[in-house]
Amino acid sequence: MKKAEIREFLDEKVATYQHTSFLETDPIQIPHLFEDQGDIEIAGFITATIAWGNRKSILTSGRRLIALFENRPFDFVMNASEKEIQAIGPFVHRTFNETDLEFFIRALRNIYKHHGGLEHLFALYAKAQNLQPAISAVKRHFFEIPHPQRSRKHFSDPERGSAAKRINMFLRWMVRPADSGVDFGLWKALKPSQLSCPLDVHSGKVARALGLLKRKQNDARAVAELDASLRKLDPDDPVKYDFALFGLGVFEKFG
Repeated sequence: MKKAEIREFLDEKVATYQHTSFLETDPIQIPHLFEDQGDIEIAGFITATIAWGNRKSILTSGRRLIALFENRPFDFVMNASEKEIQAIGPFVHRTFNETDLEFFIRALRNIYKHHGGLEHLFALYAKAQNLQPAISAVKRHFFEIPHPQRSRKHFSDPERGSAAKRINMFLRWMVRPADSGVDFGLWKALKPSQLSCPLDVHSGKVARALGLLKRKQNDARAVAELDASLRKLDPDDPVKYDFALFGLGVFEKFG
């Protein structure tokens, strides 16, 4: 397929899958339970952190997290006493447990109290067309307070070769426009053109089948290669094609 044909094909699939019905089976439905920006950010970040494995299990765990936050995630993160934080468990989603959750609450509080919040911190380190260095920089701030070593694995780092799929997904949620009723468009300090595709086994397989990606591993280098291909299709909003690649892979078994 030629570039124009690929663009037309993927644009049709974006129109198919970028729809509120997408929320029915996607982890983004968890932050959609809220209206205030702080609640959306915290619920989104924590949900994205645990978004691997069976999708039904992710949604169950996401709702469990919100209940542990007493349905007020931002207020809980900012104001819960140490006793309340330590009593938040038990919780487990795959390898993420209450020890990790307690630390994530403290780390997020530190970022909002001392670094102006997640949006400010990502924007501070953002490059003109790339947020991958910003992810690594935010991770350094995230772990600048005392932390269990085990929790570091739950925040991916592009500088260490990771595709950082879940963080890139969270950034898509926060930055891309809310017009379709799926993403939120809350973060005005960043642009959709700076985003990277949340690369996973499904989107990677479809991207390779379409000739958008040659690298076999789903890693940071593959993300950069796919970014370059998608920006040729739409330099202003390349990550809209995440809906097409994911939908083709998961729902149509394309490739």
